[in-house]
Amino acid sequence: MEHMSCKQSDDSGCGGHIAAGKPDQDRMKRLADFLFEVGMLRKTPRTGYQFLGTGSENVAEHSFRTAVIGYVLANMAGADESRTTLLCLFHDLHEARTGDFNYVNKMYNESKRTQALKDATAGTGLSQPILGMWDELESADSLEAQLAQDADQIDLILNLKEELDLGNRYAGKWMESALERLRTPQGQELAQRISTTDQSDWWYLGPDKSWWERKNGKK
Repeated sequence: MEHMSCKQSDDSGCGGHIAAGKPDQDRMKRLADFLFEVGMLRKTPRTGYQFLGTGSENVAEHSFRTAVIGYVLANMAGADESRTTLLCLFHDLHEARTGDFNYVNKMYNESKRTQALKDATAGTGLSQPILGMWDELESADSLEAQLAQDADQIDLILNLKEELDLGNRYAGKWMESALERLRTPQGQELAQRISTTDQSDWWYLGPDKSWWERKNGKK
């Protein structure tokens, strides 16, 4: 069967996956394709850590905590929590196709992020909302987009603080740069507290000190 032509202005093209005459079945097939593609983010590494020397993370892991951070920031700012969380959740979806470009890669390569999103969402019925969120995030005109941008950086700052606490002195330099990239008062306030908090405090300081001094779990 001959493939349909690619029309970026509608939701039916880019890839020839859509068969004429069975729109509901075709959409279900494309949605299945899309969800398999989303799973590729679990297998897509964040590549900056190879320059840092320690640490590792995949894009799915990064996107999850970024979404949680976005919710927290939106709550702090009185912004639309759902919108901010969705912007965070989808912010690196294109990397299932493009891979993750770190700052060194970006000096020499161009990532076709928008085209990757168009191809990923073609025929799914999701092109308009997902590409709309992408445009909003890239323009960063809305408070929610600015908070989502900060959430992206704060997830990195959290990871860098973990590596710094574990002995990687280079992580401190990276943190300084990431802190300078923050846009909102809420992001700056939260990140400053993160930078002075030990990454183990949340679990180590919870129980009484005597808990950690027990032998074989007994008093």
